[in-house]
Amino acid sequence: MRSAHISGKRLLAVSAAFAATALVLAGCSGSGSGSGSSGGALTVGTTDKITSIDPAGSYDNGSFAVMNQVYPFLMNSPYGTADVKPDIATSAEFTSPTEYTVKLKPDLKFANGHDLTSSDVKFTFDRQVKINDPKGPAYLLANLDSISTPDKTTVVFKLKTPNDQTFAQVLSSPAGPIVDEQVFSPTKVTSDADIVKGKPWAGQYSITSYDFNNLVAYQANPDYEGVLGKPATDKVNVKYYAEASNMKLDIQKGSIDVAFRSLSPTDIASLRGDKNVKVVDGPGGEIRYIVFNFNTMPYGATTPDADPAKSLAVRQAAADLVDRSAIAKEVYKDTYTPLYSFVPDGLTGAVTPFKTLYGDGNGGPSLDKAKAVLEAAGVTTPVSLNLQYNTDHYGPSSSDEYAQVKEQLEQGGLFKVTLQSTEYVQYNKDRVADVYPAYQLGWFPDYSDADNYLTPFFQKDNFLVNHYENANVQDLITKQVGETDPAARTKLIEQIQTDVAADVPTLPLLQGAQVAVTGKTVTGADKTLDGSFKFRYGALAKG
Repeated sequence: MRSAHISGKRLLAVSAAFAATALVLAGCSGSGSGSGSSGGALTVGTTDKITSIDPAGSYDNGSFAVMNQVYPFLMNSPYGTADVKPDIATSAEFTSPTEYTVKLKPDLKFANGHDLTSSDVKFTFDRQVKINDPKGPAYLLANLDSISTPDKTTVVFKLKTPNDQTFAQVLSSPAGPIVDEQVFSPTKVTSDADIVKGKPWAGQYSITSYDFNNLVAYQANPDYEGVLGKPATDKVNVKYYAEASNMKLDIQKGSIDVAFRSLSPTDIASLRGDKNVKVVDGPGGEIRYIVFNFNTMPYGATTPDADPAKSLAVRQAAADLVDRSAIAKEVYKDTYTPLYSFVPDGLTGAVTPFKTLYGDGNGGPSLDKAKAVLEAAGVTTPVSLNLQYNTDHYGPSSSDEYAQVKEQLEQGGLFKVTLQSTEYVQYNKDRVADVYPAYQLGWFPDYSDADNYLTPFFQKDNFLVNHYENANVQDLITKQVGETDPAARTKLIEQIQTDVAADVPTLPLLQGAQVAVTGKTVTGADKTLDGSFKFRYGALAKG
């Protein structure tokens, strides 16, 4: 069997076409009143909100950005690569087709002094599966059958499907942060306050101060023994912004050293022309899409006029009407590009079923086709559709994006769209509670493999919690995970996309970029803006 060093390599390579703008804007250090001056703590700004720093209770960029700094992983991506290698482990490999064995480094400890052993590792993954929080990443562990710990440094993962081509990468994903069994509850999500009080840190940094979605302070962890090595900066403060425009002003003034997500396309364009900032481009894997709730959307399963055929017709008509090119150009100034599948262009296995199945058959919209599909299903028009979106997590341009979507869907009087926006922490709770019939989501991959754009979305009990189930798709997903022949696996991945596109559980719109912002004297941004899609503060340093 191949070792984890090999099997952790990204099986589906990111091509040059997949490279999108990931921005690091270096501000004029020292001109502001914040900590942007040379020396001292490095200050990061972001609009990305934290929902929970318990790995079992969140599955979003804002929360994972914290976890990446403070928790250890069995597998992790060194700076500058998408490949995964052992982090707090000495080795990781398949010891049988259904057994993945990890050997921990000896004498590991959490910052609170507790020993970090195989018992903590087993506890971590067992609680993920047991808690199975709808807002968490337990879906990524669908292939995990059981865990055994022969000794304090050995962990054996028993898998349901043999030869899992993604498991090493899953261990580096949001399902992978290792937690302290003496701090975390085995049966429920642990509060942020209890976590911070317990000091269960064993990553590059420890949290020294935690003001939820206002300010988080980090101190380098001298006992970190992972693959990332000693962080380049000892102290990091992260400031959370309600408005991206204020974050832009602070990076221009030098009041902050780094801004990571999310500036508007207009802000990005103006900063590119600002001689006091620099822009660093890196690979991007973001997708933006609409989710349909199969229970509460028009003609959904729990509505008074439930009708699966009419519900499908509504989703297909929406796919016929959206004009992705117009949104990309008019709202995002072509910093995003049209997305005609669930897997972004540039990943092996990506196909474009939405381009040929819907609209004019060449990527554009078709009012006639939308009208015909609704008429054939006996749908009365206009269809009333409540569509939710968010600006503080998905960026200020979401308002313009969804105004465009509304205008496009209402062409010809086929839809009557009501738009609503909600603050992200509440939004993330509502979307898994059947509150929204249709809603906006975005996605950065956990690892650069097409599987990560399919399994979390379309397997049974997926993270969308939109009640979509297709037994044939589930079978194909299971088969591709364990398929060792690259060509055969690619065909399965292509088939999944085609089959799911016919059901339209989600409506892909755009693919695009990571966006980060750092201060002028900050170095190391090129190291952390990589294909791992993890923004690690330990790579950054001020000159």
